[in-house]
Amino acid sequence: MALKPLDSLSEKPLKIKRALLSVSDKTDITVLASALHENSVELISTGGTAKKIRDAGLPVTDVSDVTGFPECLDGRVKTLHPAIHGGLLARTSYQPDLDELNQLGIQPIELVVVNLYPFREVISEGNVTPAIATEYIDIGGPTMVRAAAKNFAHVCILSNPSQYSDFISELNNSKEISFASRRRFARNGFEHTAEYDSAISNYMAEVDHLDVPARFSISLPKSGSLRYGENPHQKAAVYGSQSQYIDCFHGKELSYNNYLDINSALALMRDLGDKQPAAAIFKHTVPCGVAVDDSLSGAYKKAFSTDRLSPFGGIVIVNQKLDLETAREIDKIFTEIILAPEFDEESLKILSQKKNRRLVRIKQFPFGQNSMQIKSVFGGLLLQEEDIQLFDETIFKVVTSRKPTDAEKEDLIFAWTIVKHVKSNAIVYAKNKQTLGIGTGQTSRVDSSEIAVQKAGKENLSLENCVIASDAFFPFPDGIKTAADAGAIAVIQPGGSIRDDQVTETADKYNMTMIFTGMRHFKH
Repeated sequence: MALKPLDSLSEKPLKIKRALLSVSDKTDITVLASALHENSVELISTGGTAKKIRDAGLPVTDVSDVTGFPECLDGRVKTLHPAIHGGLLARTSYQPDLDELNQLGIQPIELVVVNLYPFREVISEGNVTPAIATEYIDIGGPTMVRAAAKNFAHVCILSNPSQYSDFISELNNSKEISFASRRRFARNGFEHTAEYDSAISNYMAEVDHLDVPARFSISLPKSGSLRYGENPHQKAAVYGSQSQYIDCFHGKELSYNNYLDINSALALMRDLGDKQPAAAIFKHTVPCGVAVDDSLSGAYKKAFSTDRLSPFGGIVIVNQKLDLETAREIDKIFTEIILAPEFDEESLKILSQKKNRRLVRIKQFPFGQNSMQIKSVFGGLLLQEEDIQLFDETIFKVVTSRKPTDAEKEDLIFAWTIVKHVKSNAIVYAKNKQTLGIGTGQTSRVDSSEIAVQKAGKENLSLENCVIASDAFFPFPDGIKTAADAGAIAVIQPGGSIRDDQVTETADKYNMTMIFTGMRHFKH
């Protein structure tokens, strides 16, 4: 059938005469229904929504009375009827549509209030079978949302209780709903159904045990506008549910770069865990100092001693309640962001004195086993599983003649944890669970090692009897020699080079112990 598009959309304000309300989330639905009734709007509804409206003492017509057909198939079929969708899709500014409605005995519906079955919430419970999950796939709801949103020139769609207040205010003040408001609500409606379909598609891919889906869909609500992106001339916004994981309760709103830094800091601290007090200092998404100690203040002091220059204007993350002593140490220089699971009252008194400093409470770590990372590239995007695992114990092996002592092994695992979060080529020198020198982002692994050594020297930190971690294999023995010359006695690296035998021989020559993890943590 050929479409007959109108030359232009009707941009006139819309008088609401009939409204269809059918919601899963019934938050404030009686408030909205009352406002509509007070404005002489006829209410039509279904099932539980109709009952709630009646219980509030408001008159409401059942959809089955409009369609002349009862709800059937356990409520699966209620609104899928020409008497409903003809009323939603009719272009009431177009006389032929009005004439056809009159011939069919269908009345226009100017307002649709619909939100969908809680599919995402149900599957997030984790113990739901596919049979149960599919019952929460809404059919009539998305159909009504899309029909009303498509016909926004003649119909208004509300798809979220958060919209009710603005709608009621405009209705009470103007007795009509503007074209601009209807278009905005329509856009919200399409976003709502897109997010819903995305959740279903991704769930189906998980059920089919696909490593990555054949078609990837993503739809997230905007959680905040940002002043700009990485640079002032770039527009930006943040999407998703960041407030589930962090609470920036003091200071200015977080910027684009702040979110990137916080994401990196949370990832590292997740891997370090909370068994011992730990502190990490980040600058430009890269750790410039990390340490574990018996006290939180001790951990921070050690982390700061790795590099006393870079932390200015950086961010600090700790894994335990931030106490007064640690707060005093942090406060000695300007730190833009401080993250902690909790802040005691005394530390808050000190840290909140600087208005430009952001204080962020960690609610939970936003990383799971099935998390995916997305990066945009020309023509589309790249998708990969997040790098969650630290190493695979089944292929973790000592390859040198000398085996590591218990203390060396602890330091090696600590250094390996840190190097995972450093930009490649990445080198970390460490001792006593403290970083001594970090080399990052160089085109040569030897260059990264030399930079790490130089940084340690600049801070007068001895590398004698330290350990070294490399995020990827050493392609030549010269990297091991450089580490040995600097004072390292133990190495941890993935292995996998065609010259692994030569690299191992060099380690043995310097009486070093070396572990191959069999797992690379290259960070491009």
